[in-house]
Amino acid sequence: MKNRRLGLALVIAVIISVTATFFLYSRIKRQYALNAQPIKIVVASQALEPGTPLSADNLTLMDWPANVPLPGSFRRPEELNGRLVMFPIAVQEPIRDQLLAAPGATVGLTAKIPDGMRAAAVITNELNNVSGFLFPGSHVDVLVTFRAENGRDSMTTTVLQNIEVLSAGEKLQPDPSGKPQNVKVVTLLLTPNDAERLALASNQGTVQFVLRNASDQAQAQQRPVNVKDLQGNAAPAVSVGMRKAAAPPKSASVYEVETFDGAKKGVVKF
Repeated sequence: MKNRRLGLALVIAVIISVTATFFLYSRIKRQYALNAQPIKIVVASQALEPGTPLSADNLTLMDWPANVPLPGSFRRPEELNGRLVMFPIAVQEPIRDQLLAAPGATVGLTAKIPDGMRAAAVITNELNNVSGFLFPGSHVDVLVTFRAENGRDSMTTTVLQNIEVLSAGEKLQPDPSGKPQNVKVVTLLLTPNDAERLALASNQGTVQFVLRNASDQAQAQQRPVNVKDLQGNAAPAVSVGMRKAAAPPKSASVYEVETFDGAKKGVVKF
């Protein structure tokens, strides 16, 4: 009797376990099937250059996995009518808000200026144009050489670091072949405060651009360099708090005189 009850309990436990497993499996399968269904997102139907206005002619829809979110994407082409492209977009690349100018932005260079930023033009020559290798998208440091107030020596200091070049001349995109091009004006992307610093630097002395690696985001701590630093004979700076060591006192002169008292020899110091 006891064995029959034990066997019945085991059968019931197996039935409950199978039922629960089947229920969970079915629910997971339905959820997976729901997530696996693709959604439609807006992509470019052709290659788009910066400044291109979006319309039904250069947009299309493409399937996208629903379980792979794409921040900034769009579902309907009509909500993008008139938006301007800020960065190059390849064929079939999803259109994202980060690649577009703000709604209402005009065509041209202004379409590439993000909110809160400014564009400032600087006259260049072959020297500070880095031999023509200042392309749109390059990053530079800005140096200025000037004569300090009440100073006799000129000095050079870094006033801006890691500044993006928006345009070189009239070009908003670099030459695909990488051929250097000397232009008379370059336009830099700046914060309002940096724009003021650049304007002041341009009026104080000679501006020089230093090309840097775009992936280098470090902000170096530089001190101004003057003519004495180039001569190599500048007196070393004395650290704050350093005290000049006092000279040791000179010892008094001591004289020795040998004395003889019969056969006894002695020394007298005075």
